[in-house]
Amino acid sequence: MNTPRAAVLDFADVTVRRGEATLLDSINWRVDEGDRWVVLGPNGAGKTTLLQVASAQIHPTTGVAGILDEVLGAVDVFELRPRIGLTSVALAERIPRAERVHDVVVSASYGVVGRWREEYDALDHDRASDLLTEVGAVHLVDRTFGTLSEGERKRVQVARALMADPELLLLDEPAAGLDLGGREDLVSTLSVLAADPGSPATVLVSHHVEEIPPGFTHALLLRKGKVVAAGPISTVITAHNLSATFGMPLVLHHEDGRWTARRRTRQR
Repeated sequence: MNTPRAAVLDFADVTVRRGEATLLDSINWRVDEGDRWVVLGPNGAGKTTLLQVASAQIHPTTGVAGILDEVLGAVDVFELRPRIGLTSVALAERIPRAERVHDVVVSASYGVVGRWREEYDALDHDRASDLLTEVGAVHLVDRTFGTLSEGERKRVQVARALMADPELLLLDEPAAGLDLGGREDLVSTLSVLAADPGSPATVLVSHHVEEIPPGFTHALLLRKGKVVAAGPISTVITAHNLSATFGMPLVLHHEDGRWTARRRTRQR
């Protein structure tokens, strides 16, 4: 008999309100061990708010948010957060620009940004080096974070997010600000991680289907805080669903494990 997989995230009617604005509206969503999810939607869809709940940064206004067998509101979030790997623009802005790349990664063992007087053992240093190798950034080990290109910084942030061996990996628009080459390098890196059965359950937030790495298994489409569609990626990523999500007629292509989308031109 197959043992049911444990839920990494289990949201039941999760709603987030700020004043009169509803940022998330009755979200029901389950992420299991081994899943690789992409969350797509236009600006203002609620994607970042969803990740803030999933990373235990904010609590839902109503509903139940289950994270790693805990429930927000009934758990010490300071004990829960170290079990979650997170990359985001806000976190990247906190990393000291003079910090050595190796230290950017190894300091995640203590959940701190910026190395101070912590002591790390050989296993910590070896893991940081192994992760930088895994994301193709080991050659940057002695550079300072501020001297890196945007693409190089993204790779280092992914390595940092994996440093504490998280049970859940959350990537908030990791390709934002990258040029074409940087985006393709990052997508390739994330595809390798997705194929690794030892990698944690992963949620990637993006605006663009072109940024979905091969190997991702599920998709959640959001519009105005509501779920348009959610489930296996092959059934959710369709021209019909994307058109409803982005509010325009779209043409979708899928080739070699990658998607592209463009607006449908009018037929004369």
